[in-house]
Amino acid sequence: MFDPRVALASLSGESDARWALAASEHVGAAVLGGLALDGPTREAARELVARGRTEFLPADPLAFVDDQLTQLDDAPLRVGFNVRSTTVEPVREAARVCREHGAFLELNAHCRQAEMCAVGCGESLLRDTERLATFVAAASDEGAAVSVKVRAEVPGVDLATTARRIADAGADAIHVDAMDSESVVADVADAADLFVVANNGVRDAATVAEYFEYGADAVSVGRASDRPAVLAAVRRATDDWFAREVQP
Repeated sequence: MFDPRVALASLSGESDARWALAASEHVGAAVLGGLALDGPTREAARELVARGRTEFLPADPLAFVDDQLTQLDDAPLRVGFNVRSTTVEPVREAARVCREHGAFLELNAHCRQAEMCAVGCGESLLRDTERLATFVAAASDEGAAVSVKVRAEVPGVDLATTARRIADAGADAIHVDAMDSESVVADVADAADLFVVANNGVRDAATVAEYFEYGADAVSVGRASDRPAVLAAVRRATDDWFAREVQP
C-alpha cells in the first residue's frame, strides 16, 4: 500500500498538508485529518473546540479535503484522509475526492471523545459492525482505497471479527491503535487479508520490531510525528527489518 512502511497517524486539527510535507523524507504515507464531514459530527467538533481540543472546522469540508490533497499531489508519499460522519453520503463524496487524487479514505472508528461517540462516530461506530461495514462499502464503491482506524480494548469489540467484516465490505487496510494490547495486531493480521498498520508507542527499533513480529505490514507514528529524530529512527528500524526479511 505504501513504502517505506512508516506512516504518520492523523491528529485532529493538526494533521494537514504542511505537517505531512515536513515529515515526507522519513515516511511512506501520511493520514490527514481527522475531519468532521456532516452536521452532527461538525457540531460535536465545535463542542470539542469549546473545551480546548483542536479540530479542523472549514466552511466546506469537501473543498478542504480537495485543497489539502492538491497540495500533496506531487509529494513523495501516499496520502490518506481520516474522516468522521454519521451519514453515508458525505463519506461517498469524500471518497470520490480521495479517488481523484489517488489518496485513500480512512474511516474513523477510533475516536473516544464523548461528543463524537454520542452522535454515533468513533468508538460508537466500532461497536456497530454492520453500520461500519456499510460505510466501508459506500467508500469502496466510489473507487477509493479504504482504511479503517480502530482501537483495541473497547469492551464488547473483537477486532478480528471487525477485520473480517470490513474486508468483506471492501476495505483495503486496517489501522490499529493497539493501546496496551500489542498482541491484538497478530489477531487482526491473522483474521483477514488487509494491510495492517500498527499504531501506539512507535518510537524506536524495539517497538517497530514488536509490531512487525506480530504481523503488521507497517507502523504509524502519532504524537511524535513532529519529531524528526523519532521518525528517522523508526524509518531506519523499518528499513532494516524488511532488508532482513528479503535476505535468502
